[in-house]
Amino acid sequence: MKYRRYLNYVFKHRWFVFLECCKMRLYWRGIVHDLSKFLPDEFFPYADYFFGQHAGQGSVRDETGYHSIDYDQVSEFHFAWFLHQKRNKHHWQWWVLVRDADDFHKGETMIFDMPPRYRKEMLCDWRGASKAQGFKSNTKTWYLKNGRKLKLHPNTRKWLDDQILEKRG
Repeated sequence: MKYRRYLNYVFKHRWFVFLECCKMRLYWRGIVHDLSKFLPDEFFPYADYFFGQHAGQGSVRDETGYHSIDYDQVSEFHFAWFLHQKRNKHHWQWWVLVRDADDFHKGETMIFDMPPRYRKEMLCDWRGASKAQGFKSNTKTWYLKNGRKLKLHPNTRKWLDDQILEKRG
């Protein structure tokens, strides 16, 4: 049952993201969006986490749909989320590099600028996820509350600010 429920959610999410991608003329990105969620090392931990017996324990969604996870509890879901971020360039986390801790860099973070197609897909993902999850708030509300938590290159942040805060949200 949990696997069917999660599969239904993934298709619903992908549909809404596809529609948003079409608005931005990102047809191919809309078609291939989140295909890694069908891989066993993502699919099963996600289904267990969101629809299993202990669904949502250690996680909280606020009124904007932001999903904060208790990272003190390492689990299969956390690793699946890590894999998903690193397999999909539309996640801002893909563009963040924690440098090796040596005498020069001390483990600092490098943040790369996202190419236009991936930043657009990220925005489509946020909009589509909100619709798929049935949240009434819009992307602007979510971004105003949570956007500063994201580690973004200044060019990427400016583009998002222009798209979300100064336009349609």
